[in-house]
Amino acid sequence: MPNRLADATSPYLLQHADNPVDWYPWGDEAFAAAKSRDVPVLLSVGYAACHWCHVMAHESFEDEATAGLMNDRFVNVKVDREERPDVDAVYMDAVTAMTGHGGWPMTVFLTPEAEPFYAGTYFPPTARSGLPSFRDVLSAIAQAWQDKRDAVTEQGKAVVSRLESVRSSVAAPGQVPPSEDEVRSAVVVLMRQYDHAGGGFGQAPKFPPSMVCEFLLRHHARTGDPDALLVAEGTLRAMAGGGIYDQLAGGFARYSVDSSWTVPHFEKMLYDNALLARVYLHLWRTTGRALGRRVALQTCDFLVRELGTSEGGLASSLDADSEGEEGRFYVWTPDQLVEILGQDDGSWAAELFAVTESGTFEGGSSTLQLRREPDDRQRLDRVRATLLAARADRVRPARDDKVVAGWNGLAVAALAETGAMLGRPDLVAYARQAAALVLQTHVVDGTLRRVSRDGVAGAPWAVLEDYADLAEGLLALFAVTGEVRWLDEAGLLLDTVLERFPDGAGGFFDTAHDAPSLVRRPRDPTDNVTPSGHAAASGALLSYAALTGSGRHRDAAERALAVTAQLAASSPRFAGWSLAVAESWLDGPRQVAVVAEPGPARDAMLRVALLGTAPGLVVATGSPGSRVPLLADRPVQDGRPTAYVCRGFVCDLPTTATDRLAEQVGASPVTVRE
Repeated sequence: MPNRLADATSPYLLQHADNPVDWYPWGDEAFAAAKSRDVPVLLSVGYAACHWCHVMAHESFEDEATAGLMNDRFVNVKVDREERPDVDAVYMDAVTAMTGHGGWPMTVFLTPEAEPFYAGTYFPPTARSGLPSFRDVLSAIAQAWQDKRDAVTEQGKAVVSRLESVRSSVAAPGQVPPSEDEVRSAVVVLMRQYDHAGGGFGQAPKFPPSMVCEFLLRHHARTGDPDALLVAEGTLRAMAGGGIYDQLAGGFARYSVDSSWTVPHFEKMLYDNALLARVYLHLWRTTGRALGRRVALQTCDFLVRELGTSEGGLASSLDADSEGEEGRFYVWTPDQLVEILGQDDGSWAAELFAVTESGTFEGGSSTLQLRREPDDRQRLDRVRATLLAARADRVRPARDDKVVAGWNGLAVAALAETGAMLGRPDLVAYARQAAALVLQTHVVDGTLRRVSRDGVAGAPWAVLEDYADLAEGLLALFAVTGEVRWLDEAGLLLDTVLERFPDGAGGFFDTAHDAPSLVRRPRDPTDNVTPSGHAAASGALLSYAALTGSGRHRDAAERALAVTAQLAASSPRFAGWSLAVAESWLDGPRQVAVVAEPGPARDAMLRVALLGTAPGLVVATGSPGSRVPLLADRPVQDGRPTAYVCRGFVCDLPTTATDRLAEQVGASPVTVRE
């Protein structure tokens, strides 16, 4: 019989709807039941594409005896971290504080007042590898609740108090955005942490540092620093050649379990691929390298093909597993290549893709790598198409098809920019479609909702990153289309940020002032798998201010950026997006207004403007007489599309020549010729 999760929006919660565990969704009902029964709450947090979440579910949550113990001694609450990042953030802080590390599945025991008193991640069904069995943990916690209640509740209060005391720092009054020296110091720190052999930072496991690479590309564009470009390009090239990248169909896996990007954890996330598509596009824009162009296009095609929903949005993720095995859909053996391609092409492909008899993955299979470009590109294209067709007959990984507002905003930005710069109007069209879906479905009675599924919006709240990342995507869409509705909608979102999220010290909370209350209100300016809401808000506010001339929005961006100075010195790897925004602050505002009636001539001028590498650059296009402040009172010259370029509130003479515009915005001659 289905449990209380049967009516959930989240595919992750629905995966547990038939468990014998009497799961509750997060909410007042669960905590009222815990108080009534005088038992603790067992909070289990995960997400649909999480491999070890599936393992623990099969081992424990589907086991009748374990479920019986859970139901008898606890009120059990299941949370999708992607649907409720606020709940996840609060209790992940607790897990990290109590154990020294975090991860998913996350297992936290709470008092009926929601205070955490014991925590861990994955627990096996029997004791192994230094971990107690899950049933032993359940029994011990239940016994402690019975016999040592005062100590348990005091522990919970102490954890909450400690988390409050170490709450993420905010800027002190009078602090200012990072200086030139502080930003350069962040580059020096990153250079020390850079893995010159494998690309990226540190050792295994390695996560794609898309936001740090974006910062380094912007820093190079502003200063010409060769070290910044070396680190960004080296990292992006290494990832694109490794097994973390799907060499047949595009798209990046979540992370690499080794230091060379060879063997990934195979789940694929919308947010990773949206951020990576955009930074590879910017690599191409900066250098003209074909690698950046190819990977940006392939990754955007992956987004639309694999994650596009029937309603026109973008789904959250693809699972790591198929047929019960991680990576089965993606890996190959030499014999399989020969069987499908024939002896000559099969042997050639095995050598090119580093598929060996011993294998790079489990069971003698290998991920596909592409560490060098072959001399015969047509042969590669033919082999890739044949293998892709053969792979289509395999059982595909499951898909989490909920639509997350903020992640769709990141994808809108990537699709819109890639389509406009690389001549793919279909990608711009999909960006427009996804943006319209989120605005139509997720905005209910003037309030943004974080998730929807099958065109139906979920719970009535969104977090800061949803407002900020969606605004970022809409501003990018406005830049490439000139359609004013996207600018207007971004302004409404950012007004909400300024009204409902301020922390009173220049920064922002991650939840609105009227969101459901938790044991503490989360606020974290550091980047995680996506730009922090704080960093994303500062960037969108800065761009909006440059487009509209709004001092209110620019002042808010400046106050928010003051936090970046502290992060730049201590943890630049976790402040990539804040540092990227700081580069825009130091460089700008740079504004380009392209004035003309719609048509091919305006599109050509607009494309050159978009190819500008200056990090503080914003672009607006529209017809003469547009109500957009950046376009107002700016006529065309000689009846031709006309560009007005300004920097720091000082404007150059208008130009109708694309080569002059390219020079003004720092566009690479290579990209302009393409």
